Amino acid sequence: MNRAEAVQRIQKLREQINDYRYRYHVLNQSIMSESAADSLKHELVRLEQAYPDLVTPDSPSQRVAGRPLDKFTAVPHATPMLSLNDVFSREELEAWVKRITKLLPPGYRPEFYVEIKMDGLAAAVIYRDGGLTQGLTRGDGVTGEDVTANLRTVESIPLRLRHDVSVPAEVYRGRIEFRGEVLMYKADFKALNAARAKAGKPLFANPRNTAAGTIRQLDPSLVAERRLRFQVYGLVGEPAGVATHADEHELAGRLGLPVEPNSRVLAGVAEIMEFAREWEDKRRDLPYGTDGLVVTLNDRAALAALGVVGKAPRGAVAYKFPAEQATTKVKDIMVSIGRTGAATPFAVLEPTLVAGSTIQMATLHNESEVRRKDIRIGDTVIIQKAGDVIPEVVGSLPKLRTGQEISFKMPKNCPNCGTELVKQDKEAVWRCPNYNCYALERGRIIHFASKAAFDIEGLGEQTVDALLESKLIADAADLFHLTADDVAGMPRFAEKSAENLVRAIQERKEVTLERFIYALGIRHVGAQTAADLAAHFGTLERFRGATADELREVPGIGQVVAGSVAEWLGSRRGQEFLDKLARADVKPRPMQVARGKLSGRSFVITGTLDSFSREVAGERVKALGGKVQPSVTKETDYLVVGAEPGASKVSKAQKLGTPQIDEAALLKLLEG
Repeated sequence: MNRAEAVQRIQKLREQINDYRYRYHVLNQSIMSESAADSLKHELVRLEQAYPDLVTPDSPSQRVAGRPLDKFTAVPHATPMLSLNDVFSREELEAWVKRITKLLPPGYRPEFYVEIKMDGLAAAVIYRDGGLTQGLTRGDGVTGEDVTANLRTVESIPLRLRHDVSVPAEVYRGRIEFRGEVLMYKADFKALNAARAKAGKPLFANPRNTAAGTIRQLDPSLVAERRLRFQVYGLVGEPAGVATHADEHELAGRLGLPVEPNSRVLAGVAEIMEFAREWEDKRRDLPYGTDGLVVTLNDRAALAALGVVGKAPRGAVAYKFPAEQATTKVKDIMVSIGRTGAATPFAVLEPTLVAGSTIQMATLHNESEVRRKDIRIGDTVIIQKAGDVIPEVVGSLPKLRTGQEISFKMPKNCPNCGTELVKQDKEAVWRCPNYNCYALERGRIIHFASKAAFDIEGLGEQTVDALLESKLIADAADLFHLTADDVAGMPRFAEKSAENLVRAIQERKEVTLERFIYALGIRHVGAQTAADLAAHFGTLERFRGATADELREVPGIGQVVAGSVAEWLGSRRGQEFLDKLARADVKPRPMQVARGKLSGRSFVITGTLDSFSREVAGERVKALGGKVQPSVTKETDYLVVGAEPGASKVSKAQKLGTPQIDEAALLKLLEG
């Protein structure tokens, strides 16, 4: 990127980040995730480092937050409440340690205080002669909002400092200020949203925004109704006996102020990274949200001597866990063909790290979604990846456009076989109608071997490609005729790996009927529909011979699904495929319908549960004879509402009058 391009990009990044920060910090509105905003800021910082003469005092990299809200009294901070510079990798952390070590006295060996970075609203509590006199939000870092009346309702903030004989008497005299985060724990957030759902009120988005919005309420009694908490991360001043950042935390605890309990004093980058790896997984078990660690030079004198760079202390950084959202640029938009012929646009991206893995492609779902989200080739976009979900493009950032972006146009022909794409009325998806298209067959085989279907270990996409290219298989049924000698002849397959693959295939000759039906890849038949069909017909023979009228009698099966299944079962290729599986001795087990105290009752589960995953909860419901549905219908008996539930499910339940229960009520049904 040349200087002229950098000038333009920096200006657009500043405008976008300023708009995000104003909405998030002043209006308490979130237009993108914090990790996506971090990604934009990180790009801006890197560009400003490359062109330092372009740095201006009003750049987002040089400031903390937006101006205070007008509805509270503005109060200047005794010393600025600084932000932290971010690091996203071991290399960036090592570079930071190297920089500050050069500025410290020769031979000085730094140690670091590493703590969980709590996801809340930064605030300061000020005590005079041991009594709480004032509470301030961070505001713009220089001036905060006086929210004393609201913070006094937070029970974790003592109205008078706890007396401790080990604390010097002068600490209780005069002014002392602690800084920390106002938090809402995940369990409290879940309970609050469950109560609001029951009352028919709109649900809150996340604990952080809810805590921030609550503290900014004018009525302290409303604040008192919500279980907010405060945890200290540091103090202002030079109290006797406080030489390290660890001492600050210890003093706060002795005085009755809570601190984050998982902090450690560590010696260097290797220990910090080991701590980071530990908490990258364990963080989900914390009662509050976090997106990383705060790494601070433990020696307070050395920390002060290093000073401040812009609006951040030189001797502390925030190490961010791999983000589940980030920003990147769209290099191209292409189309893939799935097992049902669906033509799905996907974005080819500049590689970026999301949730611990490098992402170079992301789904765009369909042509209508591309238009609705206004995604163009050349756009800067937000992408996300949660768990094992396929990366997707959340949206574009139009303010960063240069005018060179290109709108996407759906191709007229299949990119694999050249057949003209078709789209039926009322459908958003274009499809390749050629059943023998290589892409369709490849997709059907991958689906057949997938975890929810036959679950064949070691049979991934690359292996399927190799088997098809070697002409060892033409469809999924051919898998069961493979020998170790056949597979050993393919590239990258030794004798042992060939034997392992063939053994894995042979071990899956007998699966449950619902897995078998799902594996057939019939259009509109997902895992739940397959379970409904298996429960109704019981055996493959009965399912295979089902008529359209019989299929329409299956509870939960509508006209469209019944028609799709009837068409597949009535086709010559469908029956020939079933015959071919039978000749390979592939036999589904007859369905054994569980009978129990939940028989006849239907459940929909939304949100995150604490005791187990939604999948495990569903299995336990089924084991007692109950049914788990993917969406709320008039036949639904209960909507189980976990943390951060789907708003559409809650709304539909309210509209239909479907009873809503929380996790505790579900456990009572399962166990009592």
